[in-house]
Amino acid sequence: MISSPTGSRAARWPSQIKYIIGNEACERFSYYGMRSVLAGYITGAVLKGGLGKDADTATGVIHLFVFVNYFMPLVGAWLSDKLIGRYNTILWVSLFYCAGHGVLACSDWVGGVDGKLTCLYIGLALIAFGSGGIKPCVSAFVGDQFRPDQNHLLQKAYGAFYWAINFGSFFSFLVIPWIKDRWGFSLAFGVPGILMAIATLIFWLGTPHYVRVPSSRETRSAGFFAVLWQALVAKRSPGQPFWDGALGRFSRHEVDAARSVPPILFVFALVPFFWSLFDQTNSTWVLQGQTMVPVKVLGMTFGAEQMQSVNPTLVMLLVPLLTLLVYPRIGKYAAPLKRMAAGMFLGALSFLAVAAIQSRIEGGAQLCILLQLAPYIILTAAEVLISTTGLEFAFREAAPEMKSTIMSFWLLTVAFGNLLVAGLTKVLGGSGAGAHSGSVSTSRFLLYAGMTFAVAILFSIQTAFYTYRDTAAARGA
Repeated sequence: MISSPTGSRAARWPSQIKYIIGNEACERFSYYGMRSVLAGYITGAVLKGGLGKDADTATGVIHLFVFVNYFMPLVGAWLSDKLIGRYNTILWVSLFYCAGHGVLACSDWVGGVDGKLTCLYIGLALIAFGSGGIKPCVSAFVGDQFRPDQNHLLQKAYGAFYWAINFGSFFSFLVIPWIKDRWGFSLAFGVPGILMAIATLIFWLGTPHYVRVPSSRETRSAGFFAVLWQALVAKRSPGQPFWDGALGRFSRHEVDAARSVPPILFVFALVPFFWSLFDQTNSTWVLQGQTMVPVKVLGMTFGAEQMQSVNPTLVMLLVPLLTLLVYPRIGKYAAPLKRMAAGMFLGALSFLAVAAIQSRIEGGAQLCILLQLAPYIILTAAEVLISTTGLEFAFREAAPEMKSTIMSFWLLTVAFGNLLVAGLTKVLGGSGAGAHSGSVSTSRFLLYAGMTFAVAILFSIQTAFYTYRDTAAARGA
């Protein structure tokens, strides 16, 4: 049977996707390259270019930075949906991103630890604004390029998008620590800035080909918070549904779009607990790994910082394996919320594994860094089940006018997960240094494992009652 031109066109990805994926790979190299050496920079000896702070300070700074980085998508979504659109937000906010890397790279030119700390905070603030500002826009911009008859391609498209993220971060975790070891922190922060500039250029090159969804200012459609506020303050007649209170000011279409948001937020509410685990791979896991014995791989020393490359390597293997082979064969069991629930349980299991390693370290054992492979494998499987699925779920379930807003709320789950880590580190504290500080201890890892296991049970119960707007997603299609 010969397929029609329309059917053939619906089966092909839009050609402009390659610019967005190329941009994402370079942008993630810049972001994770900087983060790969951040813990070592904060705790490193002053004579070797570091700041000489303790492990708890490094944990607090890193997770507060990630919190701000993932809180800023609210600003990016507002700029995109209400003012200048997704394309302009991505392009112009990326310039702040580049500037942040530049400030970090120039820190060696500022005398003393205090000056370097100032550069650190300014640089991280600019990067947080730039990276956070474009996050909800880039992921939603991918979906914008697909026509309604191509929705069946979204699962694979977001899998490829996430694969590109990990392609970039894989090389960053190997290259940037290598640059740091040979030429110092300044160049190690400078190279990610160059890659961010390349990312911006790649995105700009696709300009003539992009599909651009107008902002709500252009379409004069209302945002979620405007409709919510009107529903809250409106005087309703007895028995009138909550959202109908906004109909006096907004159209039925606008109200229905806003109504699509709360059920999705209800699902998102427990996801921060997973991110409180995952983002410790760039903080407490690195600090634990610094007390372990590195190995030589192809003549290169493979230590705590290089160990971070295991995660993106595994993601690049697992995403196509699950997306192309596993999910199509398990039908309704591949529905997004079922995948995410399984990921929660695996996340808790990974921290049991890292706690077992830490217990032996605290007992005086000298352990090989490769022992961290076990928790990395478990946590990466959890990440694929939760993160790639969350992007797909958020885009498919949100009304068209709310996609950037929903993406920003999804990213906000990462922010609150990191705020949880920073808060617990501050409140619970600890004594000692290195692997025996409060944030890097057997008891702390077990606390996170137990907390997440309990949350996984609640998430499974909660999502069992969710009604999908996209009925194909409920079937795992």
